[in-house]
Amino acid sequence: MARTESKMLALGTLAPEFSLMDTVTEKTMNLQAMKGEKGTVIMFICNHCPFVVHVNPEISKMAKEYQHKGIGFIAISSNDIKNYPQDGPSYMKIKAKAEDYTFPYLYDESQEVAKAYQAACTPDFYLFDEDLKLVYRGQLDDSRPGNNLPLNGRDLRNAMDALLEGNEISTVQKPSIGCNIKWADIG
Repeated sequence: MARTESKMLALGTLAPEFSLMDTVTEKTMNLQAMKGEKGTVIMFICNHCPFVVHVNPEISKMAKEYQHKGIGFIAISSNDIKNYPQDGPSYMKIKAKAEDYTFPYLYDESQEVAKAYQAACTPDFYLFDEDLKLVYRGQLDDSRPGNNLPLNGRDLRNAMDALLEGNEISTVQKPSIGCNIKWADIG
């Protein structure tokens, strides 16, 4: 299991626009249409990474809880499917249904969206405010496969709660750790 950290995009960065195919509905969706009224979580995930498999129950649970509070959730997979076919759109659709995702699971075939967000690993989490300015980026919580720490989403939950309550979000944020994004070979 390769361990790659988030690059930690600068706080205050405006969310780069994108339009990608939702693998569940097979419709192209754009950021403006999917963003939440009070904030938006954008997460780079994939099907096969053990770190994502580990956090899937919590992200599914968290989305159901916070979508009702005005936070939009968007998942994106940017992995190269030539070398990692299990991360392809047809398998993404199966995974989204199996994990009971209540949010779009988008496919970034060109990997341009991952590059625009400086995403480095799966999972990589970003929280944007109502104006799509970055207020949190980093880990879900301290739990990792095999470390026996509880999976509770504490870090991202604290950031979302502060955003919803109008409180300052701590700028002390730990990078996410996971598998590196599987970049396509160019050439």
